[in-house]
Amino acid sequence: MPQVEVESFQLDHTAVKAPYVRKITIEEGPLGDKITNFDLRLVQPNEEAIGMAGLHTIEHLLAGLLRTRLTGVIDCSPFGCQTGFHLITWGEQDNTEIAKALKGALTEIAQAVTWEDVPGTTIESCGNYKNHSLFSAKEWAKLILSRGISTDPFERKVI
Repeated sequence: MPQVEVESFQLDHTAVKAPYVRKITIEEGPLGDKITNFDLRLVQPNEEAIGMAGLHTIEHLLAGLLRTRLTGVIDCSPFGCQTGFHLITWGEQDNTEIAKALKGALTEIAQAVTWEDVPGTTIESCGNYKNHSLFSAKEWAKLILSRGISTDPFERKVI
């Protein structure tokens, strides 16, 4: 099997200090269009993992909450390691603006969101609709916010 270098597997996961926003790359398509890929790391790799039900609920909520705070959101998908999300946006985006939007979205989850606000929780709209926990999502959001969201993965530059 040919070896393909994947940027996230080159990152020293023992050197980062979560929670943070990290710009992974800006990619340019053949027609000049650009996308930016971000690492939204919510908890410290190899020390914590957000339980699947809570992570699933955070995923569904961030899908809408980040789109109300940012332009050009393409996708926000959870890491399999359960420590955060990839955020992919159109154009070149700024870490600080992404971090502010993430902080705002997590604050809304922690303080204001009710079960009725969680999108995609029916059998028709979700592939694993029984695997949600708003309680867990709120508790993780509170913990992440209490630690502060940094705009740098290696130095704590909390917004």
